[in-house]
Amino acid sequence: MKTEVLLEHLEATAEALAVKVSYEVLGLGVSATTGHGGLCRVKGQYRVIIDKRATPQERVATLATSLGRFELGELDVVDAVRDVLTLYSTKRAS
Repeated sequence: MKTEVLLEHLEATAEALAVKVSYEVLGLGVSATTGHGGLCRVKGQYRVIIDKRATPQERVATLATSLGRFELGELDVVDAVRDVLTLYSTKRAS
């Protein structure tokens, strides 16, 4: 699956999980310590903030790493997305 299509599916999965995804220019200090963004909680709502300057592959990695923390349960998700989420959640656990 093309990276851009995978990113769209990951964004749709985030929406289904009620996780807001935003793309913002992150300061050099932030991106140096956290990579290209990540998961946070603002006023009780989960958000994934991704550096607007990140490449599509970096965006996929950041979003997949963040969403890998959530239980998908019976959520209707494309197999490729499940595979990527499993891959990134496994990397994080190692």
